[in-house]
Amino acid sequence: MAILPDGGLPGEILQIMVQRLLDCPPTERETNNRGEITMNESDYPLSEVPKSARQGLLPMAAVLLGFTFFTATMWAGGTLGKAFSFSELLLVIVVGNLLLGAYTSALAYIAYKSGLNSVLMGRFCFGELGSKLSDFILGFTQIGWYAWGTATIAIVLVKTTGISQSWEIPLMILFGFAFCITAMIGFRGLDLLSRVAVPAMLLFILISLYTGMVDVGGVSALFGIEASGSMSFAAAITVVIGTFISGGTQATNWSRFASSGKVAVWATLAAFFIGNGLMVLTGALGTLIYQQADIVDVMLAQGFVVLAVLMLFLNIWTTQDNTIYNFAVAGCNLLRTDKRRTVTVAGAAIGTVLAVFGMYNFLIPFLILLGTFIPPIGGVIMADFWLRHKGQYPKLAETELPAFNWLGLGAYAVASACAYFSPLLPPVVGVVVAFVLYGLLIKLPAGAAAGSVASATDNG
Repeated sequence: MAILPDGGLPGEILQIMVQRLLDCPPTERETNNRGEITMNESDYPLSEVPKSARQGLLPMAAVLLGFTFFTATMWAGGTLGKAFSFSELLLVIVVGNLLLGAYTSALAYIAYKSGLNSVLMGRFCFGELGSKLSDFILGFTQIGWYAWGTATIAIVLVKTTGISQSWEIPLMILFGFAFCITAMIGFRGLDLLSRVAVPAMLLFILISLYTGMVDVGGVSALFGIEASGSMSFAAAITVVIGTFISGGTQATNWSRFASSGKVAVWATLAAFFIGNGLMVLTGALGTLIYQQADIVDVMLAQGFVVLAVLMLFLNIWTTQDNTIYNFAVAGCNLLRTDKRRTVTVAGAAIGTVLAVFGMYNFLIPFLILLGTFIPPIGGVIMADFWLRHKGQYPKLAETELPAFNWLGLGAYAVASACAYFSPLLPPVVGVVVAFVLYGLLIKLPAGAAAGSVASATDNG
């Protein structure tokens, strides 16, 4: 296929990248040279996604699966593999990812209905200025993951190839900026990469799992392996949910592009129940069979050197670009700017600096933090959409919102505290308390009056 500006898909990508580099102002709706509708090149960071830009199941599932195929999830699975028998492990994986899938799918449906992502929904439930709190929390966690991924690929590549350790920092800088290119393009860039990477990674994982089953002596041998560590069931569920609760809360950045509610829900379930579950299982099996949680280390142990290197690049890249895209969307709402490309590059720079200075060493505390303080945001959003706005947000641009929605902020603070001190399933406690408390607060006289004023403003 020729790479020409008027010659099809590669040319379109080139044109988009040139527009990005020139920082062309976004247009609300465009047509390409074949008369087809194309999405706003800024991906609507400050407004609803229009019906003309909605996507089907294939691109939605590809992008979301690419997001959830991540090395860190396998490492979390590795901690579970040591602590449970294989039958107990399967139960933990199913329950944990079912809860994660249910949470993310509920938000995905709201995103489809409203055309908004979580940070824009936050304006309704936290206020114009109050929503900046959720912008900061969600953006900070994504930068943390971006730093972790940037450090991971550099360190693992140096280890795998045997080159000098002095290359680690230059490689961190290289990958820190290279992985944001597809995010700069936008949804289309993420989709094109994922359509190639996801099937390839699935094939590599299946080859590795089959080899592992042969090496261990079959499934029956797995059920005979005894646990060598200890972890409570509640702690294990928290680890599973914590692997992607922050990303799941921001998966609305893509589910708002869904063409129907079914597409939004099924694509999200495929990613966060099946995809994330497969990553946890892969890490756990790697630990049980080879004492290695990372699929790259496992494939190296199996002798698949080339596949291991390809898996490393695809695995990290498809999550890194989604992660920095999340940061850019949160940053655009925080700063009230539509310059998503500029925010993307700035975020990549921050993440790279954090990687160089050792963010790689703080994964486990980071997971615990995510599992505690992120879920209540989703709980407040769901209650605000279904209970206060009756399943229909007004147009954001036509709505005058208060600077602070103290009911939403108060419900979030209390729910976060409950989650932090809860001995049982903190992420679930955070979501439930946030949903119930916000629902109760808006029913109180003061809360009902505030809701009436807001409704009148919305309709006015």
